[in-house]
Amino acid sequence: MIFSFDQQIERRYGDSIKWNKYKNKDIIPLWVADTDFKSPQCIIDAINARVSHGIFGYGDTPSLLVDIFINYLYKKFNWKLKPEWIVVLPGVVSGLNLSVRAFTNINERVITPIPIYPPFRNAAKLANRGQLNIPLILKNNRWVLNLEIARDKISNKERLLMLCNPQNPGGTVYKLQELKEQLSFAQQNNLIVCSDEIHCDLILEPNTEHVPFGSLNEDAAQRSITFMSPSKSFNIAGLGASIAIIPNKILRKKFMRIRQGIVPEVNLIARVAAEAAWLKGNKWLHSLINYLRINRDLLSYQVNSFTSLSMVSPEATYLGWIDISNLNINNPKLYFEKYGLGFSSGMDFGDNNFIRFNFGCTRHTLEEALKRLKVALKKYN
Repeated sequence: MIFSFDQQIERRYGDSIKWNKYKNKDIIPLWVADTDFKSPQCIIDAINARVSHGIFGYGDTPSLLVDIFINYLYKKFNWKLKPEWIVVLPGVVSGLNLSVRAFTNINERVITPIPIYPPFRNAAKLANRGQLNIPLILKNNRWVLNLEIARDKISNKERLLMLCNPQNPGGTVYKLQELKEQLSFAQQNNLIVCSDEIHCDLILEPNTEHVPFGSLNEDAAQRSITFMSPSKSFNIAGLGASIAIIPNKILRKKFMRIRQGIVPEVNLIARVAAEAAWLKGNKWLHSLINYLRINRDLLSYQVNSFTSLSMVSPEATYLGWIDISNLNINNPKLYFEKYGLGFSSGMDFGDNNFIRFNFGCTRHTLEEALKRLKVALKKYN
């Protein structure tokens, strides 16, 4: 079956937060992490079938979604889950915030690698918790966690280690040995590990495998909360359906108690979409990865051809983390917007020397963006 990802779908006049940010402006939105690709037909068909029923009352326990997810994860990662471990949520961000509030007290701290997806940094602030930021370092052309710095800075106040794997914005897929080192660090310091693995389906680098943190061994399972979702992989982030995997019964009860009365159940349509994605979307996803890999390679080649920019080729995700430190620009986001490029500011992730480039777009859009980038750099020079 052939899937086309070159189709230009007009999003400027709808309800897209990505495109409406630059409404009536000639700026290509390359910021927030959704893609410009039509979701797979199996999801659209499943939603249409549910909508045609015409009644949208309170939904029952999402046991079918749980069963489909358990089977999907076992086939993909050989991780055998139990149904009682699964908590269905309307989004990973709510899960991150719940984790901070459930597993830390007011006088305890959260360990957060930076740069990282902004909601990680915000979760501690919103809960009035302290935060120990540990920088990622560039090692063998990969952004990895510097545990030596973490060991030097850690006190007895840290309770929760926040991980993002595959890493957003760096694109690293942590190797088995790296995950084991992170587990050892957590064991030595009595840490619970909150692992956001929302991009685990989007592995672009050949011969690279994603390993869920909780699948390492029994200890890893018992000290971890893992988040996954079809939202990024199948471009259904606007629907909101995610999974928390919490094998430890005590942690799960704490998580559920904090959630009670605040975070709602997943809505019916989101559930139907997630079921279809994990049950029938694999061929579409395989084609998407091939398309994104070409986009990644084109972006990486072009960016690294400029003497003033550099970018590590991401092993996963559709996000390029571009080093612009040689430009010496105070507000990179505003500078590039003048030349029609709407990037994510590196400051949001913890480092203003970078911008994040969302290459989850059509090849035409990517090529136009690269032309504009060339003009922006020429004007700067």
